[in-house]
Amino acid sequence: QVQLAESGGGLVQAGGSLRLSCAASGRASGRIFSTSTVGWLRQAPGKEREFVATISWNGGSTDYADSVKGRFTISRDNAANTVSLQMNNLIPEDTAVYYCALPLYGRSNRAAYRGQGTQVTVSS
Repeated sequence: QVQLAESGGGLVQAGGSLRLSCAASGRASGRIFSTSTVGWLRQAPGKEREFVATISWNGGSTDYADSVKGRFTISRDNAANTVSLQMNNLIPEDTAVYYCALPLYGRSNRAAYRGQGTQVTVSS
């Protein structure tokens, strides 16, 4: 089993920045985390959950939704079982609950493991 816990959400003005973090814990979490593509999903009120970004098991490959490309950066630390999402130049449309998830395949919005989420609110 793997438990994922997100942190770092909050309220920020448009143009501001936030850094989300996610820590994996639980039995076999280290093995599962370090061998999985992990990433972030988000869900805005009234909308379906959507892909935001992924990073491969060794950090060598990343992918971003077109809506966040150039503004968000995903990174991971396998020694610490953590994945982060640096979000810059935030816009109101980024307002959503952000979830850490693994494993992620392609740009899927589904994963076997997902955290409880952290709220990001961007005011105009």
